[in-house]
Amino acid sequence: MTFKDLGLSNALLKAIEEKGYTKPSPIQEKAIPKVLEGSDVLASAQTGTGKTAGFVLPILQLLDNDVDYRKRPIRSLIVTPTRELAAQIQQNVKEYGKHMDIKSMVMFGGVKQKPQVAQLREGVDILIATPGRLIDLNNQGFIDLKKVKVFVLDEADRMLDMGFVRDIQIIMTLLPERRQNLLFSATFSKEIRKLANGILTNPVSVEATPENTTVEVIKQKIIRMDKPRKTAFTIKMIEEGDWQQVLIFTRTKHGANKLCEKLNNKKISAMAIHGNKSQNHRTKALAQFKKGEVRVLVATDIAARGIDIPLLPHVINFEIPNISEDYVHRIGRTGRAGANGVAISLVDNDELMYIRDIEKLTRQKFEKEVIEGFEPTHINEADIKRPKGNQGQRSNRGSKNPNSKPGNKKHYHTNNSKKGGGNRGGGNSGKR
Repeated sequence: MTFKDLGLSNALLKAIEEKGYTKPSPIQEKAIPKVLEGSDVLASAQTGTGKTAGFVLPILQLLDNDVDYRKRPIRSLIVTPTRELAAQIQQNVKEYGKHMDIKSMVMFGGVKQKPQVAQLREGVDILIATPGRLIDLNNQGFIDLKKVKVFVLDEADRMLDMGFVRDIQIIMTLLPERRQNLLFSATFSKEIRKLANGILTNPVSVEATPENTTVEVIKQKIIRMDKPRKTAFTIKMIEEGDWQQVLIFTRTKHGANKLCEKLNNKKISAMAIHGNKSQNHRTKALAQFKKGEVRVLVATDIAARGIDIPLLPHVINFEIPNISEDYVHRIGRTGRAGANGVAISLVDNDELMYIRDIEKLTRQKFEKEVIEGFEPTHINEADIKRPKGNQGQRSNRGSKNPNSKPGNKKHYHTNNSKKGGGNRGGGNSGKR
């Protein structure tokens, strides 16, 4: 199937061709026709599957075909949980709508509101916003949502995780009763379905892959080691593998700052992004990382769904998330648009419970590796598979990184954990 087969306009087809895409992803094949039909849509789509284009493309076409307005009212509202994701969606809207007379803007907190208010007064067709700033400017009388025709709630599961349920309820009261609703979520729970039931009317369900699974093209490695050894091993992997673009996740802001400092001390350029960093700093750090000016970006989960970097080769879970769904979104930063990627998780004894929860959620069983010279103090032998003839042997010798050339591996378990968790297809794609 081609994008033309989906019924998209020539203006959109030209923009898609200019971006280098030739074939729609599974979620795009299923969602775009339903949105163009005017149906409410409940979509299950992981990060990296091209889901953003799955709603941006048909919305642009629907609005372009709509009647002209003397003064542009907001005709589509896209609400997303994080600033980074809002900015990413705005970039997609601008790129795909470049041959259309459609005006869009992104709105989030952490920056001055005056430029946003000025842009609203000039007229906007598509507004992409985070809940807090949207409600704030509405309360000040700067926003009118009574003309909204298409409402999108993106990353609904993250919205709930970040405690935005009340904000979503407030936003719903600001919208007209007659409208088209699209809800996208990478994971589904009873709470998500309850939220969907309160927003959608006779929705069409589209699902590109099984719920709560990881992308097949991502090679997942689970490495057991004590917490104090993680920094040294991370530096070793980056240096010996000569990795030039690595995204590392920590659970805390303090942990991100501390790791960033240690990496820079070893002459590995790194920047951190988290809730305590200003929006300008976060934007600058992400831009430098994308350009290759910074080798390592250390982030908390606030950034897990707002980073879209083509061909990002490596993701490291320096600390395992205590929310299982966050694992899916973290490693989804690599393996995007069908490209291969490696996600490495460094697991200490206290984090084994989180790994078991992740295994249950993603319906897969990880095989754990132990690296010579970085063995954990306490180890569950049932969890570690060792090659025959090496039983009980340990060495204090260092090792090459686990992703270097064959023959350089010096670890007990050489069989990497299996890829993905399910029949996943490829595709384009609060603070802590």
